Amino acid sequence: MSKLKIEKLSHKYSNSWAIRDINLEIDKAGVVGLLGSNGAGKSTTMNIICGALNQTEGHVYVNGLDTRKQPEEAKMGIGFLPQAPPVYADLTVDEYLTYAAELRLIPGKKIKIAVEEAKERCQIAHFSSRLIRNLSGGYRQRVGIAQAIIHKPQLVVMDEPTNGLDPNQLIETRKLIREIARDCTVLLSSHVMSEIHLLCREVIMIENGRIVFSDTMDAFNNYMKPNAILIKMENPPSGEVLLKIKGITRVEFLNDKQIRLYFEGSHEIAETIIATSVQNGWRLQEINLEKGLLDDIFKQLSQSQQ
Repeated sequence: MSKLKIEKLSHKYSNSWAIRDINLEIDKAGVVGLLGSNGAGKSTTMNIICGALNQTEGHVYVNGLDTRKQPEEAKMGIGFLPQAPPVYADLTVDEYLTYAAELRLIPGKKIKIAVEEAKERCQIAHFSSRLIRNLSGGYRQRVGIAQAIIHKPQLVVMDEPTNGLDPNQLIETRKLIREIARDCTVLLSSHVMSEIHLLCREVIMIENGRIVFSDTMDAFNNYMKPNAILIKMENPPSGEVLLKIKGITRVEFLNDKQIRLYFEGSHEIAETIIATSVQNGWRLQEINLEKGLLDDIFKQLSQSQQ
């Protein structure tokens, strides 16, 4: 049975379609990335999946249950972490998670065990009696994740779960998401390519309200073609001179010695730059290919669907 199945899902705000004819099916545990630029339709899709918004057209099935016909039963199999964690600052961690467990209709005798297990899993047990307002941003996020998994759902939906976290918090939150995804499906929304690469086994991309890509991360990587080269020279020439090299389309000086060169065509551009540097005494020190920008990939995939 599919953990999540969506058929011909569409939603209209006023006279504008936010999403149109979304179809997808997820039947395995792991992290699935939902990619898209701002306004592409990611949040609308997730809100409909989780029952926070009624779709204009189409159907959503969670563990085989229609979210419109059996909303309460379907939602028992879903955990949801919105972009802003839905925590109450004036409650302690224990008070809030107990409240979340009651909302999830966990039987009274099992609530304490569920709260303890969620705290342990998210490594927040040492903050049980602390007011949520006194927690750091990273630990508030962990409390938000704890409420999303307290009832052990088969589908956990997370909207930008690492947004606004510092580097250390990012690492710990990614580790937690991977651990959660061992037992269930995590549908993770982001517009940050590094998050998708580090966490996801599959990618679904929405652009202009439609799915433009749905496949494995390996297949998605085929679109990540190098389109820029980063170089460092001890004695760099002017931008006008670099633009004369065949294939170079744009020159961007990052500082006096580091330059980003955008190019078209063959990857042999690196060899050309090395040879030209030697001939002209530019004293090349570093050279690295850079992958295509996410906006370029959005554009490419969108055009391929037209």
